[in-house]
Amino acid sequence: MSDTTLEAPRSGLFRRFLDTVEWLGNLLPHPVSLFALFCLGVVLFSGLAGWLGLSVEDVRPDALPGARIEAVSLMNGDGLRRIVEGLVTNYTSFVPLGTVLVAMLGVGVADKSGLLTALIRTVVLKAPRHLVTVAIVFAGVLSNTASEMGYVVLVPLAGVVFYALGRHPLAGMAAAFAGVSGGYSANLLIGTVDPLLSGITQEAARLIDADYEVHAAVNWYFMIASTFLVAAVGSLVTIFIVEPRLGTYDPSTAQKGALTEAKLEPLDATERRALAWAGVAAGLMTLLIALAVVPEGAVLRNPETRAVLHSPFLRGIVAIIFVFFLIPGFVYGKLTGTINNDRDLIKAMSDTLGSLGLYMVLVFFAAQFVAFFGWTNLGAIIAVTGAKTLQAIGLTGPLVFIPFIMLCSFINLMLGSASAQWAVTAPIFVPMLMLIGYSPEVIQAAYRIGDSTTNIITPMMSYFGLILAFAARYDRNMGIGTLVATMLPYSICFWIAWVGLFFLWVFGLDLPVGPATTTYYPAQAAG
Repeated sequence: MSDTTLEAPRSGLFRRFLDTVEWLGNLLPHPVSLFALFCLGVVLFSGLAGWLGLSVEDVRPDALPGARIEAVSLMNGDGLRRIVEGLVTNYTSFVPLGTVLVAMLGVGVADKSGLLTALIRTVVLKAPRHLVTVAIVFAGVLSNTASEMGYVVLVPLAGVVFYALGRHPLAGMAAAFAGVSGGYSANLLIGTVDPLLSGITQEAARLIDADYEVHAAVNWYFMIASTFLVAAVGSLVTIFIVEPRLGTYDPSTAQKGALTEAKLEPLDATERRALAWAGVAAGLMTLLIALAVVPEGAVLRNPETRAVLHSPFLRGIVAIIFVFFLIPGFVYGKLTGTINNDRDLIKAMSDTLGSLGLYMVLVFFAAQFVAFFGWTNLGAIIAVTGAKTLQAIGLTGPLVFIPFIMLCSFINLMLGSASAQWAVTAPIFVPMLMLIGYSPEVIQAAYRIGDSTTNIITPMMSYFGLILAFAARYDRNMGIGTLVATMLPYSICFWIAWVGLFFLWVFGLDLPVGPATTTYYPAQAAG
């Protein structure tokens, strides 16, 4: 694609806004380099803070009267020795690393076997004509369980489906993109992003409460409700805003061969049979998990309290995700011939982990940043100072989440990786909002709204270029501005509706955002 195709007609305030976003985004280095610079910045700032004797009152629940939190310098002999000795253990003990790798082993088998693709095709192609838009957005949300599968499979498939129905293919792709990326934090199932974010949240919460645990399913209830919200809003935006704006599709704008190559591919008899048996396997596993959790005294309940709270079930949710995707994926692959033996199974796992090379490099530097931030006490000092500032201006009620979500949405325009963004912001905002009485689980749920809603309008999102390339097959003049302008209505409507749901769910109906969670940080709420 030539450079000229990346420039779509834009004018006025909207053009200036897009140009500013692109300019700011281009100023940022690679996320790996960014975390390396953050690490260096923490070391340098800790030296300055230590030299100035920076400290604040220790307001943590277990603090002694009169105790203070003092900045610890890493720019001295003790700091250098700690960095050198901790470099490896910082990485290997970083909670998100192990959880994501283990979960992806199982998800990778389900993906490589073709099971997840078959599920998406079934949802989309079996939907009644008048519900196909809802089915595409809904399938996009569900595809987040398998990470990039939604971008690679569903988005181009949605264009094919809409074109086959005589509708504008770009509207179908927009609907799918909105579900996959705009609804990134919504799902009916626990996906790989859940243990990733909860691990970072736990590390941040322990700056205030050293024993605090955050399991992978802490936002599950809210994310289930969010799935239906995103599907409804995304469908309405597609039908009443995006599709009318795009108008009637002109096939002459397509790239050569793009339309003739596009074919709908329903599941054949073998795939349908394999999908049915994979469903049986998933049902049996669900039954076994229920038997291990639901009955009083079940094996995966807390052996001391007999409760689900702080139980092996919640602490081991990643292992359950691994098995839940592994077995149905293997069943499907065995019956379709995509996985014939143990070598194919192992290859599916290794290929999946091989695709995570960049993530593992990124996590190395993110882990160092989180560790350095904790060692220096800078996170706790900023949190206490920020909490006192919020208290001083009277902004300690639920409305504090409005600027927080807005800030997360803005940062996401510049830093497209959910894990990278949360690794930077969690050590600051989780302790800060905990100190004014809100639980880490609710804080994480609010963050996920801000992160998801602007995914679809930032060129910094890792799959933005891929979506642009897919869209250009149907419109060879498609540019960045055109794509952003198409997706902007989704972003605005998602933000308004999702924030409204958050306040209704958490503060209006006082519902938990996930299993064994609370809205308020108990030690503060009690006071």
